Amino acid sequence: MKSMIRLLLLIGLAYICFTGISIWTYGTGDEEPTADAAIVLGAAQWNGKPSPVFEGRLKQGIELYQNDQVDYLVFTGGASENAVSSEAQVGMNYAVANGVSRDDILLEEKSLFTKSNVINAKEVADNKGIDSYLLVSDQLHLKRAVYLAESQGMEVQGVPTKYSAYQSLETKFPFFLREWGVLMGQQVSDLIWPFEGF
Repeated sequence: MKSMIRLLLLIGLAYICFTGISIWTYGTGDEEPTADAAIVLGAAQWNGKPSPVFEGRLKQGIELYQNDQVDYLVFTGGASENAVSSEAQVGMNYAVANGVSRDDILLEEKSLFTKSNVINAKEVADNKGIDSYLLVSDQLHLKRAVYLAESQGMEVQGVPTKYSAYQSLETKFPFFLREWGVLMGQQVSDLIWPFEGF
């Protein structure tokens, strides 16, 4: 019995360590992937202008579009209370101002959280016949975001923004700890209750 408990503890510890390492190192390669569309995950907007975190994601999405790595940009994010516009709308305005054709932009304006961002973005993109995706966010956010997208059956690859507002260890570490805990909670929840809608 004790040996079984030790084994389970070792498996749990290995899982915790593996998850942390996978988050910290995700998307650190030099690949230049292509897909039908890039989904740029929303972040805060301030009076109609993207926050530094959101702007970093937008710059990366626009770069993918300008480099012909994607044909469409999907901007996600609804409007929080008292906001002048949705995150997605702010993203679109920023992209158009930086040379992206409005015809190549899709908006998902209903959600404020990563899981609903991904689910609703897929619904919007499905209407355009889009089959493959690049998911753009900050590097430490990508492991969980891609996990959530793959759980929806999406063909997806994460692309970390080179323009992230999270540059110092002081800003990265709290973000990492949050993502570590939330991803493990999501995975354990899916393992225990793997039914859509729960």
